[in-house]
Amino acid sequence: MENKKEMTAPNVSVGADTEQSIQKCTDISINDNDENIKDFDESFREMQREMLRQMDPSYLKTVSMSALYDTDFETQTALIDGLLYQGTYLFVGSPKVGKSFMMAQLAYHISTGTPLWNYRVRNATVLYFALEDDYPRLQRRLYHMFGADGTDNLYFATESKTVNGGLEDQIRGFIQEHPDTGLIIIDTLKRVRETGGADYSYGSDYDVVAKLKALADSYKVTMLIVHHTRKQQADDKFDTISGTNGLLGAADGAFVLSKEKRTTNAATLDVTGRDQQDQRIHLVRNPQKLIWEFEKSETEVWTEPPDPLLEKVSTVLSSDSSRWDGTASELSKLIGLDIKPNVLSLRLSINAGRLLKDYDIHYKASRTHSGRKISLWKESVSMCDDRDKLSENGDVV
Repeated sequence: MENKKEMTAPNVSVGADTEQSIQKCTDISINDNDENIKDFDESFREMQREMLRQMDPSYLKTVSMSALYDTDFETQTALIDGLLYQGTYLFVGSPKVGKSFMMAQLAYHISTGTPLWNYRVRNATVLYFALEDDYPRLQRRLYHMFGADGTDNLYFATESKTVNGGLEDQIRGFIQEHPDTGLIIIDTLKRVRETGGADYSYGSDYDVVAKLKALADSYKVTMLIVHHTRKQQADDKFDTISGTNGLLGAADGAFVLSKEKRTTNAATLDVTGRDQQDQRIHLVRNPQKLIWEFEKSETEVWTEPPDPLLEKVSTVLSSDSSRWDGTASELSKLIGLDIKPNVLSLRLSINAGRLLKDYDIHYKASRTHSGRKISLWKESVSMCDDRDKLSENGDVV
């Protein structure tokens, strides 16, 4: 009996046995992570306070100028440099002026990444709602314009739901299947707008474009909405857009395709946008291929003067080094410019789009425990940018 008691009684030593060492390790782990736990608790409490603030009926979301300067926004790249940017645009013209042929031309060039006239094009998948056509007509038109060379990145739909009746869900579904979508064409606005009792006031015009713009912005794509001009002429081409100013007011920009005479092949394309230069481009329609060819531009595309900072940054990524990581202070010393680190970060953030477009350099800033970190890297981009291989009218040679 005594032997049994000795066998069943626990024999816990005071020395460095297994239980003692586990307790010791646990104490070290807690001490090491104590600071991280405090940071997490503070972040969680701040999130709770912000949620309570937003639930207050008087809450107004604001951002300070300092916070705005300290934010690195995602770089937006143009689909067609100097011509078509991310956002929502109206493309208007009188009936049968050649709008759908122009849409097919834009869609084909973007889906294949080939230059359009003298403009550089970024390759992207295109969804074209050709709602006034059928598939046989589209087949004939595309073959007439581009021959037998097709592309898997250009998709057509001849039917769709309306803006308030499910069009957004259809577009979302397509983008989920094709995440590289860059352009959506709706031809025409009338086909996706509700009919029957709708008042075409400034408010309703603004709302229908604003809903499409919100969708395009949420997926960071470009949307072209084809629409008609009115019969009355105006000194300002954009005043000929049919409807109220609410349509253009909600859009990021607009194109107006017009002819002096319906029987001529010559036309002008007027372009305006929030973040781009107004332009007037003269075009001639090729009578054999029915494509629009570039003749001249009244306004040369404005180019920014060289920036010494961007020039210096481009030298950091030499041919044998495709990435650089470090702080703004380290970069400032490396490039040899007398510039404060916070100013350097701000200028790079503001010019991130130009850095990518002109030098193929990506920029990203992030915060670490040791401070603000800058990352610069190069990678191959799907862009046709060899202007030397363009003929005078912009065709690839």
